[in-house]
Amino acid sequence: MRSFLRPAAGLTCLFALATAGCSAESDSTSDAASTAPETSSTATSEASSSATSYAPYVSATEASDNDSAGSPTTYNLAFVIADGSDCTPTWNDSHAIGDSTVKSRISQLTEDGATVRVSFGGASGKELAEACDSASELAEAYGVALDAADSTQADFDVEGDALTDSDSVDLRSEAIALLQEERSDLTVSFTLPVMPSGLDDDSVALLESANNSAVQVSTINLMTMNYGESYDDDMGDYAVTAAKAAHTQLMGVFGTSDSGAWQGMALTSMIGTNDVDGESFSLSDAAQVRTFAEEKEIAWVSMWSTFRDQQCESGNSDEDDALTNCSGVTQDAGAFGEAFAGS
Repeated sequence: MRSFLRPAAGLTCLFALATAGCSAESDSTSDAASTAPETSSTATSEASSSATSYAPYVSATEASDNDSAGSPTTYNLAFVIADGSDCTPTWNDSHAIGDSTVKSRISQLTEDGATVRVSFGGASGKELAEACDSASELAEAYGVALDAADSTQADFDVEGDALTDSDSVDLRSEAIALLQEERSDLTVSFTLPVMPSGLDDDSVALLESANNSAVQVSTINLMTMNYGESYDDDMGDYAVTAAKAAHTQLMGVFGTSDSGAWQGMALTSMIGTNDVDGESFSLSDAAQVRTFAEEKEIAWVSMWSTFRDQQCESGNSDEDDALTNCSGVTQDAGAFGEAFAGS
């Protein structure tokens, strides 16, 4: 179902979906596809189905009873960041990258056939690109984390100050390109903030930086959440509006087709209570996003997060926090996972 995405004339070959490789010398889509390198089994299995995959964000260190709700195809492991200011990867700056607890957790997540995608960055801590001094050192740090998780999928969640730091943005692009030279089966996604008006200038600049370094990107994952106090209407509608706006931008940046830009997109929503007062993402919003994603053949949908996919316990406000360990809305445990999976 996935088509080769060919950049506009003059651009380095960048936006290569999982079913096809990418060649800067190719003059046509068919030429590039005919010389495509062999893809990973994960990419092949996802590409063989017309259904949008479900790939929630999970804690890399702590299991949740809701992890398996919706039978995810892939789990996004959150998050690999720097060990303080050192160019050393850690899980959330709390567990060593080779921690046995994390290894056991990954084994449990994948025992029924799901895969794991290592997510680098996030909203807290220091992203490795801000701590490492060279592209080769950064590529090595990324590789250590991927090997520890036995994963061929890397997600780069870039937001906040890391998104506006052009030096670390360019260093990251160079490092990912080096990593892909070493690992031909590595698939890469960028997770970026979005508004109903689309991606901001910093996010577009990050994609252009990746393009300049010849990074091959499989997916742009849009964080459809936390829009701001001026957006106090329907969160499902906002997610669809944001996706449509970003879709136009992706066609422009990568010079790809209408369908290709949809297939190279993912959507991640923050379930229930969002960080912005007045924003709440409901189960009906999740069903709306899933329906839209299937119509457009969007690559995957996700949510933040499985450990919040449960109702807060009444009377236990000291233990329950709608922004950390429950959703803040009325629901059955795992209901958002089922809705996003289309179950």
